[in-house]
Amino acid sequence: MELVERAVSADIDAAARAVITAAAAEASRHADEIIGTGPLPGTDEWDAEQGTDIPNQRTLAWHLLSLRIQLAAGLDGIETVLGLRFQGATWATIGKAAGMTRQSAHERWGARTTALLDPTGTGLPRTVADDDPEVAR
Repeated sequence: MELVERAVSADIDAAARAVITAAAAEASRHADEIIGTGPLPGTDEWDAEQGTDIPNQRTLAWHLLSLRIQLAAGLDGIETVLGLRFQGATWATIGKAAGMTRQSAHERWGARTTALLDPTGTGLPRTVADDDPEVAR
């Protein structure tokens, strides 16, 4: 019974976070395979894309695909949603990728993303001052 008690009472927070991190990294690897990472800086292909919307479209598509993979694998995807919102993705676009309505996506992630991206409610993004009380004064 000692092993059973250990199994049901052990602190698993670090282990769970490690599993989520590994799964998110795997989702990223698959997004790289499907969408691609784009041309390397300094190449002719990279130069040709400069001044176009292609790099932004690729980044948005990559994050949307990564979110889809994460959700299909049973992850929450909040970190990816944060990145999408920071890039300016709408709740409608995020919802479409997640297979839900704009409203459902907002209800699922809206409060958490707002708390992280605008913790003071000023409409301004987080800064170093938000994490350092000495700087905040």
